Amino acid sequence: MIQVTDLGIKFRMEKRRRSGALAFLLERSRGWRQPAAEFWALRHVSFRVERGDTVGIIGRNGSGKSTLLRVVAGIYPPDEGNVLVDGEVSTLFGLGSGFNGDLSGRDNIYLDGILIGLTKNQIDGIIDGIIEFADIGDFIDMPVRTYSSGMRSRLGFAIAMYSDKDIVLIDEIMGAGDAAFRQKADAEMERIIGQKTVLLVSHSMPTIQRFANKVMWLDRGLLQAMGDPKTVIEQYLTASKVTKLVATQDD
Repeated sequence: MIQVTDLGIKFRMEKRRRSGALAFLLERSRGWRQPAAEFWALRHVSFRVERGDTVGIIGRNGSGKSTLLRVVAGIYPPDEGNVLVDGEVSTLFGLGSGFNGDLSGRDNIYLDGILIGLTKNQIDGIIDGIIEFADIGDFIDMPVRTYSSGMRSRLGFAIAMYSDKDIVLIDEIMGAGDAAFRQKADAEMERIIGQKTVLLVSHSMPTIQRFANKVMWLDRGLLQAMGDPKTVIEQYLTASKVTKLVATQDD
């Protein structure tokens, strides 16, 4: 279960400093500094996700979708409000963004596993399954920085699915990889629906409609609607002036 109450997340945005002699005179002689602006990535967001729900999160770029996942994962503490997460979280961010590029895929499995709370013995027990599911061949022992985005996605998805956590966070990744892997990933999603709590960020409305039993629409950090997938998606598309669904890969 996830309970979010009046959540607010803000970031400080340092404005670009003046250059040259003017900056030197203002900043050094008079102690003047360009004030930092505040940007609210999320504000007054409240919702509840029940155990076993698959919630699709939609909205334009910059609407706060990925920030919300990072809050649920415990990466960003709230600046306002409260977040209660009842369960262990397996985090899957876009295209394996949490990987260490200098380490091999095999080493990153251990690193990511430890970061989400698995013991070495637990990782030893699932690593063969992860490697088989990712199906990236000899690249598993090469630095992740040499991987294509699709290979990073394969490995990240495999780690998340095999970690056996209560809550799975998926950010812009379901359309990554080749057709064969997407089919395998879709089958794995079908398997965990109802068994785990899933938050799924995607720009692909067909993907959201296929897997989600609820949809949340964020816009400029505000929760615009949450509920029945068909209803909320229609509201979002109408507001975005999109007249039909187009089956595309996730951005």
